[in-house]
This record gives sequence, structure tokens and C-alpha cells, in this order.
Amino acid sequence: MKPIFVQLQCAPGRTYEVADEIYRKEIVSEMYSTSGNYDLLLKIYVEEGQDIGKFINDNIASVPGISRSLTTLTFNAF
Repeated sequence: MKPIFVQLQCAPGRTYEVADEIYRKEIVSEMYSTSGNYDLLLKIYVEEGQDIGKFINDNIASVPGISRSLTTLTFNAF
């Protein structure tokens, strides 16, 4: 498993609703509120070789209230 970080921009006033829906999916290791252009930062563990874009589309991007998502960083745990 390797961690990836995903930034989410939520529709105005929908940040808590989006965070709650993602939390219920039980795919997030850690979730942070951020400032600036993005509202949430998610830390998610994925399988080695897994298609990260497909994982995000299937599990995160479909959550109502998300305006934009961006995978910010992938790295191997050390």
C-alpha cells in the first residue's frame, strides 16, 4: 500500500457534507481542512500498481458537492 494525497475543492457551503460522505466510504486514512483554493486534503492508501485516477474517479470525484479534485503527491512510504 502507498499513500496518496488528494485535494478537493467543494461547492460553496458543501465542505462538511462532502467530508461526511467521504468519511462514510471508509477509504480515507486522514482528512484535513485547508485554506486557499482547496477545502479538504485527504490521505488515502492505494494498492501498488493501482490506477490512481480511476480510484479517485470511482470513489471520490462522484461525491456530490465536489467542484474539483487534484492528486497532489504520491510517494513510497519509508
